[in-house]
Amino acid sequence: MHASAPDRPGPADPARIEVALGERAYPVLIGPGVRHRLPAEVARVGARRVVVVSARPPEWTPDPGVPHRVVPARDGEHDKNLATVEQLCRAFAGFGLTRADAVVSCGGGTTTDVVGLAAGLYHRGVAVIHLPTSLLAQVDASVGGKTAVNLPEGKNLVGVYWQPRAVLCDTEHLGTLPEREWRNGYGEIARAHFIGAGELRDRPVAEQIAACVALKASVVAADERDSGLRHILNYGHTLGHALERATDFRLRHGEAVGVGTVFAGRLAGVLGRIPPARVAEHRDVVADYGLDTTLPAGVDHDELLALMRRDKKATSGLSFVLDGPAGPELVADVPEPAVRAALTGM
Repeated sequence: MHASAPDRPGPADPARIEVALGERAYPVLIGPGVRHRLPAEVARVGARRVVVVSARPPEWTPDPGVPHRVVPARDGEHDKNLATVEQLCRAFAGFGLTRADAVVSCGGGTTTDVVGLAAGLYHRGVAVIHLPTSLLAQVDASVGGKTAVNLPEGKNLVGVYWQPRAVLCDTEHLGTLPEREWRNGYGEIARAHFIGAGELRDRPVAEQIAACVALKASVVAADERDSGLRHILNYGHTLGHALERATDFRLRHGEAVGVGTVFAGRLAGVLGRIPPARVAEHRDVVADYGLDTTLPAGVDHDELLALMRRDKKATSGLSFVLDGPAGPELVADVPEPAVRAALTGM
């Protein structure tokens, strides 16, 4: 087992999951009020100064306990680009941040992605601590060290692997989320059902987060840089990313991954990899989380195919992570007619 199972938290005892990467191992803490542990984590890292990049109001932006500067950010895909990374790096330089200091992100998944990339590039890498404030960021985006921004040509095409030094998933942040942000996070929880997280539909949200983080931690510890096993974390993401681009991000990431998960089930069925009951299970699980299970109106199948061919996993034709007799795996050179048949069925 590469990641410890989540502890059962008490009132002052958050769930703690270790991402086991040797000297670069780090804790993920999950529970109410864990944002207040930031000064202790900054002290553990040894940073003397910190830049806090926050997409949240001042009352939700914790004090790191050392001299610091708060740089306001804005969650959302439209700021997830290299221009934002440059602005952040210039803010780091303007504050005099050194390689011995640290950066803190406080926001949703796009904020953790952009801040993580800026931290990984500035001075060729400074420590970063994530305080994910959305369900999507807590169950997935903040853990695992993948950082990236978008290009006009596609999503997450420019990035580096840069592991955080700690992740603090404060469940009190979730009380501020609008309904659509809950659905956005549930898309990632729904796809986790099919890659080893098990049945999470009736579990409390803190347990859902801990189960998803423990699964991701074990996968990342075994395959940090996507050479094999880590591909399973992209379940539902190939069509999901294409739908985000095709709708100019009107479809949120988790919403798109939900549709992509249903599609992955249909495509596996078309290819004869799974029986009809398992195909139906994909639709039922996604629907039970309150997510759409059909393609949004007006999307062009040819455009989706072109976008999916540019997916980072597509080194050999159209490639998808698909369920099968041995569980989920990356399947390359999927015939285009099969992909079109699965799309038409949705």
